Amino acid sequence: MDVNSIEKFLSTTATELGIKVLAAIVFWVVGRWLIGWVIGLVQRGMNRNHVDPTLTKYLGSIITIALNIALVLGILGYFGIQTTSFAAMLAGAGVAIGAAWSGLLGNFAAGAFMLVLRPFKVGDFVTVGGVTGTVRELGLFGTTMVTPDNVMTIVGNGKIFGDTIQNFSVLPERRVERVAQLAGSVDPIEAIEKLRAAVAKIPNISTEMPPEVNLLDINLNGPVISVRPYCHTDHYWQVYFDTNETIVRTCREAGWPAPMPHAVHHVLGAA
Repeated sequence: MDVNSIEKFLSTTATELGIKVLAAIVFWVVGRWLIGWVIGLVQRGMNRNHVDPTLTKYLGSIITIALNIALVLGILGYFGIQTTSFAAMLAGAGVAIGAAWSGLLGNFAAGAFMLVLRPFKVGDFVTVGGVTGTVRELGLFGTTMVTPDNVMTIVGNGKIFGDTIQNFSVLPERRVERVAQLAGSVDPIEAIEKLRAAVAKIPNISTEMPPEVNLLDINLNGPVISVRPYCHTDHYWQVYFDTNETIVRTCREAGWPAPMPHAVHHVLGAA
């Protein structure tokens, strides 16, 4: 092969390669712009429908990654590179990552389902995964909560989604559960009337659902009275402690004795 042929071959190859490189750059720029436009369109549509911002960000990230992979594979195919091997490699990597990070991916999948089903939202007071507190943040892998003793706790979404979820903020009112142990000499009917009247004066109790004061049980100490006022979730602890104070104050003002166990012993003489 003479020099002219070599030069002609190199010039032709360089020209074709240059055209392909320029075309690949154009494809990349235009493809990235289209991807950004699609993501923006999807996010605006989800925002108009008031979809959770975390879910919007999550879906946007998934769509972005998928479209970028498709764009790269398309550019490689334009250069004549077989993309089947790359697809197989990505599939194998996905299987390996899934086996190694099964727990983490389980939390990720549970977080996606939680964002769709919305069993609770930020600001709700819940019990999830054995932890009770106020939801601070809904993450893709874990949910951040602040417990009543002001401790920030992160619970894995997989544990939350696979366990019982109690949401105390969904219903507007909640019942406070307290009991009053009385002495055996106290008339339970009179005690119920006095306690019901006293509990009705507690601030922030429900006006639509009156307090439930009933004879719950009778034991060796005496009658047990259940005291159950209703209140808004925001006032739960205030009503809880006020109910305790009301029970103590009512017992003191009525002059009821402290409850003590009573037992009757019969002594039988020898025959």
